[in-house]
Amino acid sequence: MWAQTQKIEYYEKRFGIIAVEKGYITPDDLIKALAVQVREDVANGTHRLVGEILLGMDVMTVDQIEEVVTAAFQEPRWSAVPGRGMAATVEN
Repeated sequence: MWAQTQKIEYYEKRFGIIAVEKGYITPDDLIKALAVQVREDVANGTHRLVGEILLGMDVMTVDQIEEVVTAAFQEPRWSAVPGRGMAATVEN
């Protein structure tokens, strides 16, 4: 159960960052979606995922969300980088 919780927390932190990195949304879009998420959490105790909110805002498509979710759940692989020590990479 602990490992699953860690994976969900990792996903929630990474979804918005990955979506911005892929150029699907802007940082402002992410901030707006996070603001909606927080307002809803406080107002009625519901928690919608950021991807669901971005879909409702018409800023992301279902295909884009699926691609980001897939990338978010990929396990990073650690490898030695000459002159830099260890670095995480994700293989596609």
